[in-house]
Amino acid sequence: MTSDELVEIERIKQLKARYFLLMDQKRWSEWANVFCVDCTIDTTQDDSPLLRGRQAFVDFLPPILEGVKTCHHGHTPIIELSSPTTAVGTWAMEDMLWFPEGSPRRTLWGVGWYYERYRKDPDGEWRILELKLRRIRVEVDGREIFAPSAPERGHH
Repeated sequence: MTSDELVEIERIKQLKARYFLLMDQKRWSEWANVFCVDCTIDTTQDDSPLLRGRQAFVDFLPPILEGVKTCHHGHTPIIELSSPTTAVGTWAMEDMLWFPEGSPRRTLWGVGWYYERYRKDPDGEWRILELKLRRIRVEVDGREIFAPSAPERGHH
C-alpha cells in the first residue's frame, strides 16, 4: 500500500467520523453532504424502506430523530480502495438512543456493522455511495428485541 493510498483511506475514515458526529449533533445540512447525490441506503433490517438518493435519506431520518439524543460509534474499519475513485468499507458499530419523555420507548441500544461503498466525486471529496446497516443485537428499554441467528455478510 502506498502513502497516497493511505491518505485516501484516512480521508474515508474522516468522512465516516463526520457522518457520526453530524448526525448526533443534528447538523443535517452538513450531514447530507457526506452522501453521494445518487446514494442507496439499506436499513431494511429495521423495517425501514430501501432509500435511493441523498434527498430521500435527508427527508427520512431527521424527523425520526427529532428530540432523540443519539450517540453513534464506528470502530475497526476495514477499507479497501477498488480504484482511484471507489472504495469499500466495513465498520463495526454501536448506537445508543434516548427518547424524549412520553415516547413509547425510553432507550435503544444496538450493535452490528455498516457495509459501505464510497465514491470520490468530481469535486475531489469522498462520499458514501451505498450504506447497508446490519445489526446483530438490539435492545429496547434493556430488553433484547432482535438478534438474528447469524450475521449477514457485506461487500467483503
